Amino acid sequence: MVNYSDGYYFGWGWFLWLCFVMLLLSSFGNWGYSYRAHRKFDSMSHKDATAILKERYAAGKLTREQYLEMKADIDAA
Repeated sequence: MVNYSDGYYFGWGWFLWLCFVMLLLSSFGNWGYSYRAHRKFDSMSHKDATAILKERYAAGKLTREQYLEMKADIDAA
């Protein structure tokens, strides 16, 4: 019969608890990091072609003729 009060297992108890706490902390840290990363990349707006075309026209990268031609191509598709 093993006597658990003789100090043999008590000496390693702190180490096991420390490992358990570190495991919990690292798990919560990993969850928090991945939660923030997914929220960051999921919240990025997914623009459609018309919105991108309007932005380029508003920035002056396209002439009116180019804008109307590209808009007609998008609407036809």
